[in-house]
Amino acid sequence: MATAAASRVAGLLDRLRPQLARPMSSGAHSQEGSARLWKSLTYFVALPGVAVSMLNVFLKSRHGEHERPEFVAYPHLRIRTKPFPWGDGNHTLFHNPHLNPLPTGYEDE
Repeated sequence: MATAAASRVAGLLDRLRPQLARPMSSGAHSQEGSARLWKSLTYFVALPGVAVSMLNVFLKSRHGEHERPEFVAYPHLRIRTKPFPWGDGNHTLFHNPHLNPLPTGYEDE
């Protein structure tokens, strides 16, 4: 009885084997159709996505200056255990005096 069940399962697996043979592989699609698909995705998805992103950045940049956040001297932020190796040792490498406070507060306040 066990051999009959095993042979029945083996027969089912043999019938399913062509369907299990990588249906998502590149051989399942023609080269021509794949290139056309990616070209269509580029023109109808990627380029409009870039255009919408550019429009969003343009419209957001027209609002002008942003207010900087109020300085709160939290003890766990802006810890300096040793000075930075450039400048006076207190400014980060890409320091912006309008947005980046020092441990004591903003420079122009």
